[in-house]
Amino acid sequence: MSTSPAATAPAATGDTALTHRQIVTILTGLMMAMFLAALDQTIVSTAMRTIADDLGGFSLQAWATTAFLITSTISTPLYGKLSDIYGRKPFILFSIGIFIVGSVLCGMSGSIYALAAFRAIQGIGAGGLFSLAFAIIGDVVPPRERAKYQGYFLAVFGTSSVLGPVLGGFFAGSSQILGITGWRWIFYINVPIALAAFLVVMRVLHIPHRRQDHRIDWPGALALIVTLVPLLTVAEQGREWGWGSGRSLLCYGIGAVGLVLFLIAEAAYKDEALLPMRLFGNRTFSVASISSFVLGMAMFGGLLTLPLYLQIVKGATPTKAGLMLLPLVLGIMTGSIVSGQVIARTGRYRIFPIVGSILMFAALALFTRIGADTPLWRTMLIMVVMGLGLGGNMQPVITAVQNAANPREIGVATSAVTFFRSMGGTLGAAVFLSVLFSILPDKIKNAFTAAQSTQAFQAAARAHPDQLQGIRQTTGSGTSGSLNDTSFLEKLDATLSHPFKVGFSDSMTVVFTVAAGIMVVGFLVILFLPEIPLRSMSAAQARAAEDAAASGGPGSAATSPSASVDGAPAASPAAGAHSGADASAASVSPNGGASANSGDSPSTLTTTALASAGGAHEADDVAQPSGNGHSPAHAAQPGAHEADGEAPATDTPPRHSR
Repeated sequence: MSTSPAATAPAATGDTALTHRQIVTILTGLMMAMFLAALDQTIVSTAMRTIADDLGGFSLQAWATTAFLITSTISTPLYGKLSDIYGRKPFILFSIGIFIVGSVLCGMSGSIYALAAFRAIQGIGAGGLFSLAFAIIGDVVPPRERAKYQGYFLAVFGTSSVLGPVLGGFFAGSSQILGITGWRWIFYINVPIALAAFLVVMRVLHIPHRRQDHRIDWPGALALIVTLVPLLTVAEQGREWGWGSGRSLLCYGIGAVGLVLFLIAEAAYKDEALLPMRLFGNRTFSVASISSFVLGMAMFGGLLTLPLYLQIVKGATPTKAGLMLLPLVLGIMTGSIVSGQVIARTGRYRIFPIVGSILMFAALALFTRIGADTPLWRTMLIMVVMGLGLGGNMQPVITAVQNAANPREIGVATSAVTFFRSMGGTLGAAVFLSVLFSILPDKIKNAFTAAQSTQAFQAAARAHPDQLQGIRQTTGSGTSGSLNDTSFLEKLDATLSHPFKVGFSDSMTVVFTVAAGIMVVGFLVILFLPEIPLRSMSAAQARAAEDAAASGGPGSAATSPSASVDGAPAASPAAGAHSGADASAASVSPNGGASANSGDSPSTLTTTALASAGGAHEADDVAQPSGNGHSPAHAAQPGAHEADGEAPATDTPPRHSR
């Protein structure tokens, strides 16, 4: 039985306004999922050297990292698009479940190639953990109030960053635990945590959703796989095959064809595309995507080598190496907390990614000065600078994108930025590790050549002729294959092993130099990020308010899809227009952007907007725009609301079924 829109609207408004307790309850489940993903990253990276040595593939370890990043990168936009259409909850549960399966298989790996394959399965699950968690935050927490809850996630990240290295080092340093090789517990430990996360999310995450069928861009997903897999394969194997070899050229060609097919698929599917091309018409989105890609390359390229440096050059155990990275974690937490609190008070975010990029460049430039004999405290100080830069970059950029995005496309926008960051990280990990191990043999050989003329080295060589013979065999091969197991360094005399450490440090210098150059590009890109006043409403509230305006509810007089973002016309889907209810709590600036009333607190703005909206209840993830240029047929589907930004509202009020 239908009711009038005016009667329906007030009741619905209350459904979208969540209390602090409700938000914290939802965030509890999200924090469990994020803890799982963050713990896995730190625990695996700390023990990777031990794992690679045990599986006989030290120079092949990039396969395990690259496989994980490929699948997590490809799956990220799929999670965002599908969750916008069908709801967040089933997909975050699926991502946790597949992560459990991948973790069990990783623990059973018998070779570095098997580990890489199983890490790929694990990556499918990981692709949804971070992106969906941030999308749900955007659904329930307004941008201006997000800093209040950011501390919870920082606590989770900090805890996992501390526990990960400690647990990774403990398991990697144990020969066996309950009859199972110690490092395999690094993956098995994920299982109970993931099960707990699964149960909590299933129990507490209850955001309503109304499903509407859409085409799924499977051609785009397949084309993306065809694009990324061969390019990342040649990035890993290029040093062995030869960058101009036939196999490398074949990979380049397949990747290029895949990219063309991907662009064709995205153009054909329009708004239903995996990555709608119109989103790039939004300046905030395009700048954030490019900068996230560059940040991912510089971050992963630089940070993947730090644990190796601490273990190989400084002789630290995996546990100690993880604890030595605490200054980096503290820097990230400090940068995130400071930026979040200032953004909450001032509503301005643009300055933080700019300053963060400068700090990251400075840190990477300083890392190029690190050598085999550099005091550890200097390295840790640089880690703090790097962490401050990362903390000022990551969360403010996501906040900017969610604020500028269409409230109905929070999932797509958030996952797209995460996708580009992951894609940059994937390429950075593959390319930088390939560069590292390509130049490492020559650097070590040169270091030994220089050391042989010193009296200390000659004396050590006379005292340990057997070790000298093994060193000559290793350095004489001229390939990274002879470095598949670096555990022999622990058995060498300190003087004889020192040239190895010098060679590794010199190779790291090249990696950090390239990463610093890439970060310069990132800084130039982030300068174009616009400053859009932050909304005082969550995405779910904004969607409900827009529906209230469309239904002619009490807030309709103040609501009109006239506000635009980045100067784009409001009628364009790319504009990511602010909600009509948001306009009731914000003034419309001359350029079409909604500017929050600085005289009101975020909570006051939210309350005012909700009071004036009176909108019909909006399910969490309503259907995405169809892309066919027509308004959804309300009469054919009772309760379906007009797709935001797709077509002008008709004079016929939608029919609601309550």
